[in-house]
Amino acid sequence: MNESKSSGMIEWNSIVPRIKDRFGQLKSSWEGSKQESGSAASSSPFWVMVQKEIGDHIRSLRFGILIGIIVLACIGSIYSVIGAIRSGGADQQMASDTFLFLRMFTLTSSTLAVPSFATFLSWLGPLLGIALGFDAVNSERNKGTLGRLLSQPIYRDDFIIAKFVSSLILIAIVVFSLGFLVMGLGLLTIGYPPTPEEFMRIIVFLLIAVVYIGFWLNLSILFSIRFRQAATSALASIASWLFFTIFYSMIIGLINSATAVSQTADAATQLRQMNFILTLNRLSPTELFTETITTMLSPGVRSLGPLTMDQLVGAIASPLSLSQSIILVWPQLTGLLAATIICFGLSYLLFMRQEIRSRS
Repeated sequence: MNESKSSGMIEWNSIVPRIKDRFGQLKSSWEGSKQESGSAASSSPFWVMVQKEIGDHIRSLRFGILIGIIVLACIGSIYSVIGAIRSGGADQQMASDTFLFLRMFTLTSSTLAVPSFATFLSWLGPLLGIALGFDAVNSERNKGTLGRLLSQPIYRDDFIIAKFVSSLILIAIVVFSLGFLVMGLGLLTIGYPPTPEEFMRIIVFLLIAVVYIGFWLNLSILFSIRFRQAATSALASIASWLFFTIFYSMIIGLINSATAVSQTADAATQLRQMNFILTLNRLSPTELFTETITTMLSPGVRSLGPLTMDQLVGAIASPLSLSQSIILVWPQLTGLLAATIICFGLSYLLFMRQEIRSRS
């Protein structure tokens, strides 16, 4: 019993240094490959697996179907924005807007019930991460290729890291391609390019979207390691997505109704209740992503929580700079990064433990 506890402690204590060593080796191999010829990079087993995974994803039918759905949704949102601009229904709203180019990502038409591009990305982006990761490990195990692959002279953790890196590269390519597509169509529609401030805000928004989709990718990879059947891991991933997208806000609404304070209560009690509900909402990655992109694409947003009259007195009604907006959403960004890293660490640990047990 003591030996099993001590071995478990050794595994837990050595997991972080092992990950650091592996990423250090990957970094050194990448720097060495840049100094050598181009064929040296392709000879690395890790990058060979990454290229193989990228090729498999691109050639898969489900990836093509999902990309088609996302592109159609993107075109629909752009059509809605163009219709709103041509109809003149948003002229009053856009006339006083200094950051007009950012409205291409957030504006919706009053006549067409089509959400904005940012809303579509928050809905369909997780499906892209789930589709790329729900059978990352269990499909290899069920086909019998996992044992043959790990019997080769490669590091065991290169397998799980290659799965994550290859899918994340594809996610970044898709997100930035769609973002630049919206920027290009916005340039043709509005007639002038974005300002450097708007361009940097869009780039930060796309990077945050990659991190958000990467969270769902890591969660689906975790389920693919935990469950042996691909259908089970897919259902678990989709159930988690539906829970945080639809049902979590309903549960928070019920909690808010059950713990609501009276309207005649003092300001401190009401503020405490509002902060409590806001904290519960921010336990959801969907809420963190929504608050982050709202701040990045709407410079006029100066606060993400309740404000008192003392805080509003003397405030200057002006948009925030990019650095101030990043400072405002820094807790949300930290939460998204922490959730993504935790999911990846759990996937790494669970995969390494499964392989050790299968060998013993």
